[in-house]
Amino acid sequence: MPRLTGVIAAAATPLREDLSIDHDRLVGHCGWLLGAGGCDGVNLLGTTGEATSFSVEQRLAAMRAVAESGLPMDRFMVGTGAAALEDAVRLTASAKALGFAGALLLPPFYYKGIDDESLAAYVDTVIGRVGADDLSLYLYHIPQNTGVPWPIEVVARLAERHPGTLAGLKDSSGDIVYSTELAKRVPDIAVFPSSEATLGLAQEHGFAGCISATTNITGPLARTAFHRAGSPEAKQAVAAAGAVRAALSTVTLVAAVKDTLAEIHGDPAWGRTHPPLRPLTEAERRTLREALAKTEYPRLYGR
Repeated sequence: MPRLTGVIAAAATPLREDLSIDHDRLVGHCGWLLGAGGCDGVNLLGTTGEATSFSVEQRLAAMRAVAESGLPMDRFMVGTGAAALEDAVRLTASAKALGFAGALLLPPFYYKGIDDESLAAYVDTVIGRVGADDLSLYLYHIPQNTGVPWPIEVVARLAERHPGTLAGLKDSSGDIVYSTELAKRVPDIAVFPSSEATLGLAQEHGFAGCISATTNITGPLARTAFHRAGSPEAKQAVAAAGAVRAALSTVTLVAAVKDTLAEIHGDPAWGRTHPPLRPLTEAERRTLREALAKTEYPRLYGR
């Protein structure tokens, strides 16, 4: 199966009034992201997708809805990390069986201070139980949330043990030094930083693209930044995407992305978030709209 590259949106997850996942809206949004939304791929059920707020059964049902939708599965990865090993195995095995191009695995995040070999052994166990055949596993490095990093030494060890199966890593730490060093030390895997700003550095540092919450909104700009790298248009697009990302970051990011999607799609239901996250207040919404008005967002979406 071809490896994922380019601009990948960490897709937001739409909710019904009872806080269950709205499969129809989710499938529609994923199709939009891969079309007018400007993205090369979709990361389903990640942090922006509020995945750890849902049960395993809810996550599996959303995965099946996307897999059965007719959308191109070679353009999808899905978050399969969980605190319980058996849950992570079940989600990862289902991702493989359903045809997702990648399974994105969090570290075991409850216990802290895990030594390197124990962390590597955890991944060995997941791969051993799921089976390496046709499995493309990506590691999810977000230590500010998990409290458990994927050290570069561990990633290098796993790449050596599982060539072809360990496909890449999503770096949401915001540490460009980590991404750069990882791409240099482990060149056979795909490294995806989490900010559109890094797209201007992709060729120089060997990044495979970016996986970002804000590409739910900035996808058309990010596409230009990545696919026309080195051109004046790409440089302008990186700056423009960065400005939109900064505007979205003036308030709580997941709620900001969902509230903005509600405006783009003309669908207030998109503003719902799953507890413990909450929707934006009216004051926060005004702050966000004022910030976005100073960016390329109005031009992109006719606002």
